[in-house]
Amino acid sequence: MPALNVEFSDRELEDLRQIAKERGTSMKALVREAAAADIARHRALQEGAEAFRRFFASHADEFAAAFPDDEPPARGEGRVA
Repeated sequence: MPALNVEFSDRELEDLRQIAKERGTSMKALVREAAAADIARHRALQEGAEAFRRFFASHADEFAAAFPDDEPPARGEGRVA
C-alpha cells in the first residue's frame, strides 16, 4: 500500500498522541481516519455542487423570471460605443 510521510510540529505531534490515547487508537489510525473523513467530505461537497448546477441549469428560466435583477445584461446592452 502506498504511504505518505507527514511532518508535524512538536505541539501537533503531542496533541495527536494525546487524542489517540484518549480514543484508544494509534496515531496512524487517527491520522488516516481524519484524512479519509476529509476525502469523503470533499467528495460529498463536489457531488452536492454538481447536483446544484444541474438543478440550476434545468430551472434557469424560472430563476431568471424570479430574479431578473440578477441576470447578466444581454450582449451589447450597457456598452458605450
